[in-house]
Amino acid sequence: MKITALVENKSSCELAAVHGLSLYIETDRHKLLFDLGPDDTLLKNAQKRDIDLRQADTVVLSHGHSDHGGALASFLKINHTAKIYVQRRAFEKHYSKSLGLVKVPIGLDRKLMTHPQVVLLDGARRLDEELLLFTVTDTSKFHSTANDTLYDEQGPDAFAHEQDLMIFGEKNALVMGCGHCGVVNILERAKEYRPQFCIGGYHLRIPATKKTVPEEILSGIAGELKKYDMTFYTCHCTGEEAYQYLAAHVSNMRYLACGESIEV
Repeated sequence: MKITALVENKSSCELAAVHGLSLYIETDRHKLLFDLGPDDTLLKNAQKRDIDLRQADTVVLSHGHSDHGGALASFLKINHTAKIYVQRRAFEKHYSKSLGLVKVPIGLDRKLMTHPQVVLLDGARRLDEELLLFTVTDTSKFHSTANDTLYDEQGPDAFAHEQDLMIFGEKNALVMGCGHCGVVNILERAKEYRPQFCIGGYHLRIPATKKTVPEEILSGIAGELKKYDMTFYTCHCTGEEAYQYLAAHVSNMRYLACGESIEV
């Protein structure tokens, strides 16, 4: 498979960077988008790479935040066949309160919930031999304090709307969006699927305040990641400071910036 970051926070190539994530994944069976980014940056960057998004057959939205699904309406205008798999609760209202007590909406466009291409899920779903979506209920290990600024309609967000993707092939890949449930918890849940690569963000930095989680959290996460015989590619919401710390303590840690590709 080939995984290309079409939307990511930083870029050193011709593609535009923006706070968000979208991965274009080519497998034996699929042309897949994992997340869509916040805006039309996805469409413009895909065009620069001669990637025809009209040919994408599957979209996975990792959770209900606009930096991962803000471009859904624009995508649906050009692609009339792809199925968009998303947890039902992702269309609930979501907020950020990182700058004081004002709740800033960061959710998806709720009008798209009933779109005929949108497939609402309530937990795990096996899509075919290659693709499996799963959720995580045990979020107890190494809670990221960067999550404490995020809310839903009931209060602090428990991220029941988050899902992760397993891609099975010659080498199995685990793909996550922000890893709000905790990268350590997600990896423990995915053990049975034997991933050899892990790609995604860990949400260890608050975008509005630019603060990274305390070192004791980074140290604990690094200690757990070193137990796995796999290659880690992180990006987006991990943050540069957290990435540098993890890369210094985890030998097989890499960064996946906008425009870069992984061939597995």
